Amino acid sequence: METDATYRGTVYPWQCDHVGHMNIMWYVGKFDEANWNLFARLGLTPSYLRGSGRGMAAVQQNITYKRELLAGDIVEVKSRLLEIRDKSIRFVHEMRNAETGEIAATCEFVGVHMDREARKSTAFAPAIREAAMRHLERAMA
Repeated sequence: METDATYRGTVYPWQCDHVGHMNIMWYVGKFDEANWNLFARLGLTPSYLRGSGRGMAAVQQNITYKRELLAGDIVEVKSRLLEIRDKSIRFVHEMRNAETGEIAATCEFVGVHMDREARKSTAFAPAIREAAMRHLERAMA
């Protein structure tokens, strides 16, 4: 079993729409769960965010739908960090049907590191930048 996925789950019947495939709101939800797993790998854990008064805000999200997902399908999301800047990161998620390997959807995000009290962007801590750089280097290799 793969261990580098940022999300694994199942499509439930109640997540499907009148056409019979997973509704777009659930793609967004599964990508959101992958966000938090990717962030944790960079050190942006719930404890860090709560303790530091920091947060992450999505400022851009582009989804491409490629294949249907149906009730019972196993879903896997893998994520790659594309860019790290002083206050923002850009990354992409690739959602696959884990059984067939087919890409169901991709989603590219730009996320901004926020000071929750000041309600404005702020630079990443050095340790988070360093962790992000390691992930960036692996993605480029």
